[in-house]
Amino acid sequence: MQLASERTSLRKRWFRLLALGALLVLIGSAAHAQNLDQGKSAAKLFGDSCATCHRSARGLAKGRFRLTLFLFLQEHYASNSSSAWALTSYLESVDSAQRGRSRNAAAKPSPPATRSSRP
Repeated sequence: MQLASERTSLRKRWFRLLALGALLVLIGSAAHAQNLDQGKSAAKLFGDSCATCHRSARGLAKGRFRLTLFLFLQEHYASNSSSAWALTSYLESVDSAQRGRSRNAAAKPSPPATRSSRP
């Protein structure tokens, strides 16, 4: 009788240990974080997370250092550092393209005015 009782107790322990192991495996696999921004372009990241409040990306990086803009975006808007760098680069490229166009427009001379000479 004693031996049968020990076998039953041993089986219960193994069953409990097996159930606990299975539970830990299930919890561990579900706890892995997912990068929702992975594979998205910087323009898509801006559209998904910033376009709700900002109609355009122009001017958002104006007068800001690259590092401070990155840190701000990483803390408040981006899900990871690579997304924050991508957004930082995108915002700077939009602003630099705008600045480049305004300089070119200012450098273009206006066509000379033609005067008609009347006798």
